[in-house]
Amino acid sequence: MKTAVVYYSLSGHTEEAAQTIARDLQTDLIRLSPVTPYPAKGLAKYFHGGRSALKGDAPALTPYAFSGDYDLVIFGTPVWASNFVPPLRTFIRDNREALKGKKLAAYICLMGGGGEKALARLREALGVEKLAAEMSLVDAKGKNAGGQEELIRQFCAACRNSQ
Repeated sequence: MKTAVVYYSLSGHTEEAAQTIARDLQTDLIRLSPVTPYPAKGLAKYFHGGRSALKGDAPALTPYAFSGDYDLVIFGTPVWASNFVPPLRTFIRDNREALKGKKLAAYICLMGGGGEKALARLREALGVEKLAAEMSLVDAKGKNAGGQEELIRQFCAACRNSQ
């Protein structure tokens, strides 16, 4: 099964999970980067990112390679203001036709609440009621970091079993 992990990462947590998933499932990695980067530090990080997520922005992205020949597409996103990140919104909008009929999965990285709402909004944006697999990584580099490997292993197993 040909698989791609499509993700956006600001602080590195989502990217680290994407790399672990890609190694386990032997997938292609597609990192999304907005043309105008989000602030990565201080209050501006939370203000600009959260506002952009709440508004449903779809920022221009730097070029990336995505073909429609994947069987499974896994989305990785931090949670901003109980939502998935705007770069993923752009990707979904720009690749809506190529995503039709594909198996879709997602994982989120978050520091607090809002994960269920973010996953629900992502499912809605994708036009699906259910994803092949879902995973929430809470505080991936903090006090919960130890249990993350097992969660990722289970997520990868669910992705493999979705065939």
